[in-house]
Amino acid sequence: MRLRDVEPGDVGAYVQMRCDPAMMAELGGPLPREGIEAKVARDVEQAATGAAWIKMIIPDGSGPALVAGTVALWSHDDGGTPISEIGWMVRPQFQGRGMAKSAVHMLLGLARDQDRWGLVHAFPAVTNGPSNSVCRSVGFRFVEETETTFAGRLFRTNHWVINPATDLA
Repeated sequence: MRLRDVEPGDVGAYVQMRCDPAMMAELGGPLPREGIEAKVARDVEQAATGAAWIKMIIPDGSGPALVAGTVALWSHDDGGTPISEIGWMVRPQFQGRGMAKSAVHMLLGLARDQDRWGLVHAFPAVTNGPSNSVCRSVGFRFVEETETTFAGRLFRTNHWVINPATDLA
């Protein structure tokens, strides 16, 4: 498995992931199809400038167009405090192969090696067993159960944090 930056041609992969009820069940449901091109364009811009790391997960032995999922690391304001956050999703046909764990580990390793992002937070839904398992297995520490907003929707999440420089398993 390898990671590559998001590209303008990834609109189809975004639609398959973000507009699919099963893929988005833990994130409040599917996003509307309209606006996906603009989201990809913003993500490509952020990746190109280094403002965020937005990577596509590419399975071993496949070309760059076959996308198994995404993993991203970005900074944002959380109630007046800037934080770095990581998020990921893996398409159903690729789940259960350890791709999410490997992708998260790879991106956090890059953050450690470049001494960038500082503490990294993750907020998987409390009901998302696989993503919470990724957090535990990579070395995140559980902070608390909280409410998180994603795409304008509020839901219960587990708040995890890791210092890639010292905690990466």
